[in-house]
Amino acid sequence: MTQPDAASDVVLFEVIDDTIALVTLNRPEALNAVNGAVAQALEAAVARVEETREIRAAILTSSQYKAFCAGADLAAIAAGKGLEVTTERGGFAGFVDAPRIKPWIAVVEGAALAGGCEIVMSCDMIVASRAAKFGLPEVKRGLFAGARGVYRLPRRLPRNIGLELVATGDPLDAGRAYGFGLVNRLTEPGSALGEAIALARSIVANAPLSVQESLGIARLCQDLNEDELQALSEVAMKRVFASKDSKEGPRAFVEKRQPVWLGE
Repeated sequence: MTQPDAASDVVLFEVIDDTIALVTLNRPEALNAVNGAVAQALEAAVARVEETREIRAAILTSSQYKAFCAGADLAAIAAGKGLEVTTERGGFAGFVDAPRIKPWIAVVEGAALAGGCEIVMSCDMIVASRAAKFGLPEVKRGLFAGARGVYRLPRRLPRNIGLELVATGDPLDAGRAYGFGLVNRLTEPGSALGEAIALARSIVANAPLSVQESLGIARLCQDLNEDELQALSEVAMKRVFASKDSKEGPRAFVEKRQPVWLGE
């Protein structure tokens, strides 16, 4: 594991095994509430993951267990700095709208509410401890979950459960979230990061291009019909089968050895 990059102390960046980025929200005094500094630093972290060839997966976590992220910094908004919590490329927190090819795993040990829940919903997978909870409490304050939460949460849950959470603003505990399939892996408190690293390692063991192309189609499964998805799949398949790794995989299988992926 590399040492953290302290270029921005509100979002830390490390690399595990040379292939996994560990991105840590680190504003504990404000429960990681998103201000301009967090949004800019998180957008930069996403760009770094995408631009670094060796990195094949990313984990997004918090430096403290009480909260993953409390959402937008209301103090910043009250001070007239509301526009700073979004970026042009990444949207809210510099993250929810950011173009991402590589897989992201959210690690949630505590509360992921409001904008924090929307950040989590923007990741591909979620590893949570039993102490975690998720929710969109905006309606309790006369606000609106505008960073895609009002439709991403119902898409990730049974529809009626999602509608209930949106309308009541009440939180969903990690056990129920796991039962509904929102959470990929459920752990005891303090163990979510270790489980997420294990999940990331199982991903990066695979051919990078195959993962990225396959995930790119899978992410669209609720947005397009089957004919549209198949058309995109055929294009993706051509890219994969034209790669050097598509030859390395079968060759390694025949030779009874681990493949050496080139990502090309």
